[in-house]
Amino acid sequence: MDTQDIALFVEIARHGSFAATARARGTDPSSISRSVAALEAQLGVRLFQRTTRRLSLTEAGAACLARVAPLMDELEDALAATRDTRARPRGILRLSASVAFGQQIVVPLLGGFRRAFPLVGVECLFTDANVDLVGERVDLAIRLAPAVEGDVIVSKLMDTRYLVVASPAYLAGAPALRQPSDLASHRVLRFPLRDYRSRWLFRGASGNIVEQPVDGDLVLAPAGAIRDAAVSGLGPALLPDWLVREDVAGGRLVRCLADWAVTATRFDTAAWLVYPSRTHLPAKTRAMIGFLREAHPGSG
Repeated sequence: MDTQDIALFVEIARHGSFAATARARGTDPSSISRSVAALEAQLGVRLFQRTTRRLSLTEAGAACLARVAPLMDELEDALAATRDTRARPRGILRLSASVAFGQQIVVPLLGGFRRAFPLVGVECLFTDANVDLVGERVDLAIRLAPAVEGDVIVSKLMDTRYLVVASPAYLAGAPALRQPSDLASHRVLRFPLRDYRSRWLFRGASGNIVEQPVDGDLVLAPAGAIRDAAVSGLGPALLPDWLVREDVAGGRLVRCLADWAVTATRFDTAAWLVYPSRTHLPAKTRAMIGFLREAHPGSG
C-alpha cells in the first residue's frame, strides 16, 4: 500500500468531495474515484458513502482518518523540514491569536523566537474575532476552538482546562463555595458569550454532569479583564488555566471547586494552530510552529 494512496484519502476527506480534490490536484475526478476504489479493495472496507449529492465518511473511514491523518501530517512535516534545511527562515510572519492568549502565552516567547530566527519579523494581530486568514494575510493563527471553515490545516498546540477562581479577600467575606450549587449565592464575573454568561457545566469524579446557572452584574471582555477583576476581589470567575496559573501559584487567586472539572462549552478544550495550507508552507511558518511546539512539549 502506497503512502500516496493514504495521502489521497486524507485529502478527499478534508475537501469533502472527489471533484474538489481533483481540481486541487489538476486531474480528472474519475481517476480519484478509481484510486479510492483500489484503496478500499486493499483494505477490505468501504471508506466513503457516495451519493449524487454528497460524500461522507463511513464509520470505518472516520476511524481510519482519525488514525492516519496525524501520521500523514507528521510525515509531511518531516519531509518539508528536510527540504527546508538549506533555506533559513526569513520574511515577515503575520500571527493571529486572542488578546489574552497572545499577551499571556505568545509575547513572552517572542524574544526567544527572535534570537533563534533573526531573519524573521513577526506581526502580531491579537483580537478575539476569528480573522479571515487569507483576507488578512495571516500566516498562522492560534485559536481556542477547533471549529474553523475553509481550506485550512488545524493542529492541536496544547490542551487547556478551565478553572473557577476567586481572590482570597473575596472568599473571606463571601458565602461558602463548596459545591456548584453554591454559585447561586454569588455574583460571578461573566464573559459576553451566551454560554459563558448564563450557565457553567461541572463534571464530578463519577462522571455526573451538573449544569449550574450563574448570574452577575459585571460582564467583561477580553478574558484578561475578567482575570484582573477577579484578582481585585470582584467575584468568582471561570478562566483558562494558562491565564491564571501564575496568579494561583502566587496566591492572588484561589482555585475553587477543585474536585470538579468545569467548562462553559466542552470539557476537552485546547489551543489549536490554524494555517491556510500545508502545500509549500513557508519556512518562517514552519519555524514558528516548531518553536511553539517546543515551548509546549508533549501537549500537542
